Amino acid sequence: MSNDDYDALLASVTARCEATGQSHILTHLSDASIPTSAKLSFLRSVDEIPLEKLPSFLSGALAEEEKLKTADPASAPPDEKIEPFSGTAASTASADASTAQLLEQAHRTGLDAIASGRVAALLLAGGQGTRLGYDGPKGMYDLGLPSGRTLFRLMAERLKRLGALTGRGDRAVPFYVMTSPLNHDRTAAYFRQHDDFGLDVAFFPQGTLPAMTDDGKLILESPTQLAVAPDGNGGIYPAMVRHDVLSDMRKKGIRYVHAFGVDNALVRPADPTFVGYCILQNADCGNKALWKTSPDEKVGVLASKGGRPCIVEYSDMSREMAELRSEKDGRLLFGAGNICNHFYTLDFLEHVVVPNLGNMYHVARKKIPYYCERRKETVKPAENNGIKLESFIFDVFPLSKSMAVLDVRREDEFAPVKNPPGSDVDSPDTARRLFSNVAKKWVMEAGGTLVGDLESDLCEVGPLTSYGGEGLEDLVKGKEVVCPFSL
Repeated sequence: MSNDDYDALLASVTARCEATGQSHILTHLSDASIPTSAKLSFLRSVDEIPLEKLPSFLSGALAEEEKLKTADPASAPPDEKIEPFSGTAASTASADASTAQLLEQAHRTGLDAIASGRVAALLLAGGQGTRLGYDGPKGMYDLGLPSGRTLFRLMAERLKRLGALTGRGDRAVPFYVMTSPLNHDRTAAYFRQHDDFGLDVAFFPQGTLPAMTDDGKLILESPTQLAVAPDGNGGIYPAMVRHDVLSDMRKKGIRYVHAFGVDNALVRPADPTFVGYCILQNADCGNKALWKTSPDEKVGVLASKGGRPCIVEYSDMSREMAELRSEKDGRLLFGAGNICNHFYTLDFLEHVVVPNLGNMYHVARKKIPYYCERRKETVKPAENNGIKLESFIFDVFPLSKSMAVLDVRREDEFAPVKNPPGSDVDSPDTARRLFSNVAKKWVMEAGGTLVGDLESDLCEVGPLTSYGGEGLEDLVKGKEVVCPFSL
């Protein structure tokens, strides 16, 4: 960059900072001891911040925080009253013949949509494997299966299998992967190393927002670095706009999008049954859920607030609400547990979500490292001293005019990988056991007989062999399959 270009950028950023009351962050640019390269990097980072929109983001988030402090679910006005979700819903666990017929039709509808190139898969993969004791993107974590498959590979090969089932080939379902600034390069390099698994893959990083004081002042972490943080998994929406993902989907003829998180070893990307079900219900938005078995499960649930769908965190429900059960079947009324598994029409994302992006931020009070002018160093405070703004992927639910919910069997589709190896719940060990149990179930349903170590957690049906249990009869019917196995 030439001196003229630097001066132009400095002038532009200075004018914007003065207009928005953020001039204090430019104090150190006159320090001759700071390299020009560091100043340039700093100016570029500031230039990318929506300085003019931050006041409205913050004021809306603070107003919501204040409202929540005094909220009483029992005495809420009609437009704020929380009730069980009463919209369109079905369950894969239902023994009802009409439901089974509907879901069979949904599966065919979903496969047809994939075969015609109208479905995209959208993966939230910004997480690191730190809690797993792994230094890298969580999607690159090896679960310890016989094949050595990682989470990324499991998902990619399931998409390849859908291409085979529909006859459209490996690139049948475009695969969009949202990374984070921290793991973007390693994630993209991993896929390149494997030739993108033959898929049509695109990567884009999640955004960040600067930390602020209560009165909206940006916080310097060093003389030429702002304190910033990821903008939450709801940042997927502005990130798709910023990186032209939605326009790319439109160019490719995509009409339906299936979004899901990276930390579920049994997730079914572009699930034909879920996608097809939402299509049949004319849904603009859909949520795949696991029904809670206990009111004490600490998971947010799908509900209605003022007649609009929303996710209610377990901490925001009274004990009485959490324990309410249906007189018909005894299930919890507030039971549709959220697992970050969602359907959208592209029209809904483009024409409903995008115009409302500025209204979805929440306050997270944090200990923000800051640059101390007196001590000339970065200080890590002992108490909360600032605000990070974040949004959640489900913040768009109240915008839906037609929400559909599919309740699925926990043992078939949910093997979370969140905690370190050796943990009793949501660990690689528990996920591998769940994955192995599904493999054994599929073999038995296809007519195979299991022998050997029936308790083994090293039984595997690879995604290229079967997406959801189909196509195994020729391999196992009438045969003994020795556990552990890898098909």
